[in-house]
Amino acid sequence: MVLTAGALWPGHAIANQALVQKNACIACHQPATRVVGPSWKEITEKYSDGKITAEQLAANIKGGSSGKWGAMPMPPQLQVSEADLKTIAQWLLDGAK
Repeated sequence: MVLTAGALWPGHAIANQALVQKNACIACHQPATRVVGPSWKEITEKYSDGKITAEQLAANIKGGSSGKWGAMPMPPQLQVSEADLKTIAQWLLDGAK
C-alpha cells in the first residue's frame, strides 16, 4: 500500500490546492482537464514513475519549459517561492489529491 502525503496529512492536499490557486497555476492547469497546459492528472501520470524528483519538477516549473507538452510554452514562474515550488511539485508527484 502506498500512502501519499495527502493520506498521511489530510490538510496537506487542501493546503496545496490553496497554493496552486494562490500562485495562479489554475489559470492554465486544472485537475483532470487540459486547459492551456496539462491537467494535474496528466502531470502526475507523466512524472510519477520516479524518474524525476520534486526538486527537479520544481526547477522545471520555476524555469518554464517549451515542447514538453506541445507547442504552448510554459513561462518561467519566478514569482513562486522555493518552498511553494517544492510543495506543489511533491503534491503533483503524489497524485495531486
